[in-house]
This record gives sequence, C-alpha cells and structure tokens, in this order.
Amino acid sequence: MKHSYPDQVLIVDVSPRDGLQNESKTVPTAIKQALIEDLMAAGIKKLEATSFVSPKWVPQMGDNSQLLDALKPTRNDDVCYSVLVPNMRGFENAIVHRPDEIVIFGSASETFSQKNINCSIDESIERFAPVAAAAKAQGIKVRGVISCTVGCPYEGEIDPSQVAYVTERLVEIGAEQIGIADTIGVGTPIKVQRAIQAALEHVDISAISGHFHDTYGQALSNTLAALQLGVREFDTSVAGLGGCPYAKGATGNVATEDVVYMLHGMGIRTGIDLDKLVSAGERISAFLERPNGSNVTRALISQRQS
Repeated sequence: MKHSYPDQVLIVDVSPRDGLQNESKTVPTAIKQALIEDLMAAGIKKLEATSFVSPKWVPQMGDNSQLLDALKPTRNDDVCYSVLVPNMRGFENAIVHRPDEIVIFGSASETFSQKNINCSIDESIERFAPVAAAAKAQGIKVRGVISCTVGCPYEGEIDPSQVAYVTERLVEIGAEQIGIADTIGVGTPIKVQRAIQAALEHVDISAISGHFHDTYGQALSNTLAALQLGVREFDTSVAGLGGCPYAKGATGNVATEDVVYMLHGMGIRTGIDLDKLVSAGERISAFLERPNGSNVTRALISQRQS
C-alpha cells in the first residue's frame, strides 16, 4: 500500500513544560532558559515554554513569569512560544508576556477529567471557553489538546466517539488546532488512526497534531500511523524527558531525537540539526543526572566513542 507522506513536519518540543513538570529536583530558571535556547539553536520552531498553573499543584512551573522575562532578550519571531493555561487567572498572568499560543486541555475520558482536574469533560470545556475567547480577542492562537484519546488508566480503552465529541466542543469554543494525545502510551497504530479519524469529523487534518508517549515502545509506530493520514505536526520531548505517572519507571514523551531521525530517514524535512539536538538533550540530562531517554542519542554517542 502506497502512502503519501508530508514533505515537511513541524516538531513542537514540549520538554521545557511537559518534560520537566514532574521532576522532583527543582530545575532553576537559568537551566530552563538554557534548554529553550539550545532547542532554538537546533532549529526548533515551536515549543511549550511553561505553564500558568497554580504552583501549589505544579511547583516546577512556579517560575513561569521569571522564565519568560529571562527569554525576552533572545526571543525569536520565527519561534512559536506556547504556554499551557488552565483558567482565566492563568491567562491573565500569561498575557503579560504575550505568548504566541495558549494551550487548553480536555480529556476523552470522563474519569481522567475528574481525577486530573476535578471536573467533568463538559465543565472543563466551560472553564476553557472564556480563556479561548480572551486569547482570540488578543490575536493569540488557541490549541486544544485532548488527553487519553486511545486509553485511560481508569477506564481502559476509549471509544473514538469520545474523541469526536471533545474535538467538537473544543472547536466550538475557538480551538484552532487539536492535539490527539496518547497520554499513557498504550496506543497502537490502528487505534491512533481511529482517534484521529474521529477528530476529522470536526476539524481538517492540517489542524491536527499528535502527542504520543512511548510507555510501551509504540510512539514511533503511532507517529508513522499519524503521518500516513497526513498529520504534519508532532509534540516530542528532547532526551525523552517526562515520565509517565501511571506506569512506574516507564518512559513518557517520545524523544525528539528519535522522531527527527525517523523523519529525516524518510526524506521528510524538519529544519532541525540532529547533532545540535543531541547536544541539547545531553546537556539537560547531565543536569538532571539521569540517562538520556533517546535511543538515537545513545546510538550516535556510542558510534562516536568507537
């Protein structure tokens, strides 16, 4: 079966936010700034810089304002800086820094929504509606990410109709792009394609991005499955930063290096310098005193040493 793959893919590196938020070791603002600048130097054109959530819930993101202030002098107009915003208070704190995009997040699982943000799916959408409206009024892009699109730690498999429903609701309140996230990394290619096809009932393929965790080693397969449908934007995390809180010791986000290596091997352009990306991942991994989660990095470094 012949597939028509996109010529170019936009990689969204989420390591500064999603990758670091669950780290128990406090990461100083200067280290986060260095990570973001390393990613930009490697050619990353879109990244999740931070989130404006209560520091009581996510202490690691408590320096959101300081980080964005520190980034101001080197801020690049060619780079899209995204921030996660859960409510109007978060939006009011974020808007001072003029992010290029705000990210709101729903869930395709009712139980996950209740456990994660203490409200139902419908209540979460109502909470995000004024945030999306305020962002659009200021000319800021709105991206809606749907978690647990193929599986949930509480409900098990998720029916694609749930993905269609949440997509429709997010588009209604003004989301211009929809992220299909396999939050716990249980997805396999056909399941991921079904989730994307469900979202396509309410949004064009050009407005869909993929966010795949590698808990069961399926993230690259799922990325390929999404590419086959025409998805051209993917969330990844340098060095595979960001563990999966529901599977002890399991990896979380797919490593940016691994996705870039695969795409370049397929002749798909990303605009990213893999060597510089590897250096960025090595630098933050050294600070965190943890092994680099990228298979490609480990292979390249072993090759250099031999």
